[in-house]
Amino acid sequence: MWHTYYAPSTVGEALDLLRRHGDACRLIAGGSDLILELERGVRHQEILVDISRVAGLDQIVHTTADGAGMLTLGANVTHNQVVATAGAVALAFPLARACWLVGAPQIRNRGTVAGNLITASPANDTITPLWAMDATVTLASAARGERTLPFDQFFLGVRRTALLADEMLVHINVPALKPSERGTFLKLGLRQAQAISLINVAVVLDFGSDGVVSRARIALGAVAPTIVRASQAESYLAGKALTEDVIDQASALAADAARPISDIRASADYRRDMVRVYTARALRELRDGTERVGWPEKPVLLWGSRRDGVAGQAANTEATARVAPVSSTPPHGDGISFTLNGRPVTLQGAHGKTLLRALREDAGLTGTKEGCAEGECGACTVWLDGMAVMSCLVPAERAAGCDIVTVEGLSIPLVGETLAVAQSSATESLHPLQQAFVDAGAVQCGYCTPGILMSAANLMQEVPHPTQTQVKEALTGNLCRCTGYYKILEAVEAAASVEKAVQ
Repeated sequence: MWHTYYAPSTVGEALDLLRRHGDACRLIAGGSDLILELERGVRHQEILVDISRVAGLDQIVHTTADGAGMLTLGANVTHNQVVATAGAVALAFPLARACWLVGAPQIRNRGTVAGNLITASPANDTITPLWAMDATVTLASAARGERTLPFDQFFLGVRRTALLADEMLVHINVPALKPSERGTFLKLGLRQAQAISLINVAVVLDFGSDGVVSRARIALGAVAPTIVRASQAESYLAGKALTEDVIDQASALAADAARPISDIRASADYRRDMVRVYTARALRELRDGTERVGWPEKPVLLWGSRRDGVAGQAANTEATARVAPVSSTPPHGDGISFTLNGRPVTLQGAHGKTLLRALREDAGLTGTKEGCAEGECGACTVWLDGMAVMSCLVPAERAAGCDIVTVEGLSIPLVGETLAVAQSSATESLHPLQQAFVDAGAVQCGYCTPGILMSAANLMQEVPHPTQTQVKEALTGNLCRCTGYYKILEAVEAAASVEKAVQ
């Protein structure tokens, strides 16, 4: 799909590559959208510039000036990093809630908020709350330096932004909620997880000491070519208490701002009416102070034993040497070196492939399955530096210098947090989770099982004694087409009980 892959370590290097290659190249961080576009032929760039190892772009920074707070998200901040950052949850709850509702844990571990903005789909979840919070984006160019744009200047239409060919988005600037402000985000999809929004709504209200709304911001997603602000509803709410009559009228005005289309997922009339319903629901939550009810005390991230949610920063010289250089095109004859199930490997001929294909075709490990190749089914789940990811959406080159674990390595005994060298033999013991799947009869056709095992085993490292709700959340990215979920949940809970007894 791509013939040249660069992994710059600084913003300057990345910008220089953009200057040199222009439209022929494309930046990639998480890749959850870009890999699909390349696979489907929507994009044809043959040069990828992977900025996921650029130092400093994976940080969320809170600053205050003149009494106003600002959260700055680097271009590599993932959805799960927002969810896991207490400051982001406290000061930008609408964004945190949107990030929590994006995809599934594996997608949230790779997908970045900046990538969600750049893709510029009107159904993308994080754009709506950021628009309601008056966020801006900072773009950088080697030739012109930096410029900062508000969202109404950055977004130009369906999948169209003001980003120029030689620019990259380096920061997202989010005004923190003031003590007098509360906000929330709601979405409607066709299922509870891995769902594209039929509509979504973000509402931020500033309340006076008497409970009267002094300022309102309402943004609507998936109902127009770009996210839209319900300006009439915002104006109507100013100076009013949130009585039921006021909520009904404001919600009707918000619905009037929607310009939806009918498609295979919903009719225009249904979308417009759901804008009314969900706006009213959001206003009631904010009036009653219940918008954070149900927010998980410990969100399931599938980070395993990690704490930072950042993979493969190539902090040591040996790892850095394995990463594709920025100064030249890596020849296809050069291999990609990383640790695979506890063993150092170098894969030849894996350039230009997804990690899924490289593992199956070049490493000969066919346990990792291709179910959809779109990040929807989870059958290809592996661990990238301890975190669960969909390998069908990861460039093989991204594994350079990293630690990859597949289902074949799951039964390898763990020593602390380090995998021992695999011993291939017919008598190799099963991981307790694998044994629990056998005992519970949790395997039907078996095709989805490797991915489910990888997600569940990662959860057991992260939360040794998970609740059933946590188990369900961990498996939201894994589809079982035999509908065998009850036995799967039973097996995971049994394995966790065994681990608890051993401890």
